[in-house]
Amino acid sequence: MKRLLTLILFILLLPANILQSETNQESIIYQIDIRKEIDNTTRLYLSNGLTEAQKLGANAVLIHMNTYGGLVDAADSMRTAILYSPLPVYVFIDNNAASAGALISIACKKIYMRKGANIGAATVVNQTGAAMPDKYQSYMRSMIRSTAEAHGKDTIIQKNDTVFKWKRDPQIAEAMVDERVFIPHLIDTGKVLTLTAEDAVKWGYCDGIAESTDEVITKHLGYKDYKLVSYTPSFLDNLKGFLMNPMIQSLLIIIIIGGIYFEMQTPGLGFPSAASLIAAILYFAPLYIDGLAQNWEILLFVFGVLLIAAEIFVIPGFGIAGICGILFIVGGLTMSLLNNNDFNFETVSGIEAGRASLIVLMGLGISFVVILWISSKIGSRGMLRKVALNTNLEKAVSTPILSNLIGKEGTAGTVLRPSGKVIIENELYDAISENGFIEKGSPVIVTRFENAQIYVETAKKES
Repeated sequence: MKRLLTLILFILLLPANILQSETNQESIIYQIDIRKEIDNTTRLYLSNGLTEAQKLGANAVLIHMNTYGGLVDAADSMRTAILYSPLPVYVFIDNNAASAGALISIACKKIYMRKGANIGAATVVNQTGAAMPDKYQSYMRSMIRSTAEAHGKDTIIQKNDTVFKWKRDPQIAEAMVDERVFIPHLIDTGKVLTLTAEDAVKWGYCDGIAESTDEVITKHLGYKDYKLVSYTPSFLDNLKGFLMNPMIQSLLIIIIIGGIYFEMQTPGLGFPSAASLIAAILYFAPLYIDGLAQNWEILLFVFGVLLIAAEIFVIPGFGIAGICGILFIVGGLTMSLLNNNDFNFETVSGIEAGRASLIVLMGLGISFVVILWISSKIGSRGMLRKVALNTNLEKAVSTPILSNLIGKEGTAGTVLRPSGKVIIENELYDAISENGFIEKGSPVIVTRFENAQIYVETAKKES
């Protein structure tokens, strides 16, 4: 009987013991540091950090922020991830949350600031700091306004009336972008809004002032006993973010285009093709891993390269194949930067499309200038002197009267692809192949002579 009573008492107290165990369980706060320019690297930090926080079963995510801004498209991706995160995301601004940093902060559930910190000044600017045209500002105004609106309204009972008040006034967010917005007792027209910590508390854009992340967690979030886990970026995160930097992407495009051009000007596979291949891998790989570059976009680029090669080596002249090849290359490079779904580009913003086009066009333009410069330097004095063929060509014949060579046989002195040199009667001549590639040492026969240029084809071997 005594054992039975003990068992019953144990069963009755078991739920209480489980509840007490859960209550005493240490809370996990996951911290992600964003204390640099907003770019694809910080976007990866946030994305990976949110995923890891969910796997750990964290109670909340705290962003430790200090930034002057950065790329709008990266900030847009980050604010979307925060708004749709299943975990509550808070931000502690310990100094600055300017421009793209303001957009990300407004997306968070609660904003906490250190004394002397600032938030705002979200006007879209170019690399020189000048304001971009109004179509860019319009998109940013809409985006930051909708981010503020996403937090909804509070229901306030005043006497017998029910008033709905925005938790974060969208007009204040809009004033951080548009200098034309006027808000009484806060900002006049002609000025872009930036809030201090005290002003942010007053106008609903700061939920508390703190001097450290610990004070935010214990005083404002109410976690007395907690475990702080911080996101540690890996080498691959930093490498991937580095390769997705717009300047690096433009540089890779320069190497890709330059490598293709110079490889087609020289016989055999060598350094230009290797450099172009490596640059293409470094360009597409991080975009493919990140889900931006799709299989068909990469294949479009490859097909464009093949069309240009066919135009140069197989099809005489420069026509449809060459033009299509250029369009396919530009299209593959550009669309790999866009967050489209197959052939659906509805989700691609104007800012994202403009940025992708600018990166590719800048790379193509600079590569064109570099190609012209290097072409003028090859074979002359300096480090590019040995790139050109410096064989003594004193014995080579160059004369408009070479009709007597028609029908004569010789050997290919170099690879003809389709142009090169042939040896006829121990003399070296410039020649063009009429039937595709001809390997060095292959027997050739002169078929015609036009415009001071001899044309050859592979000679048939006697059986």
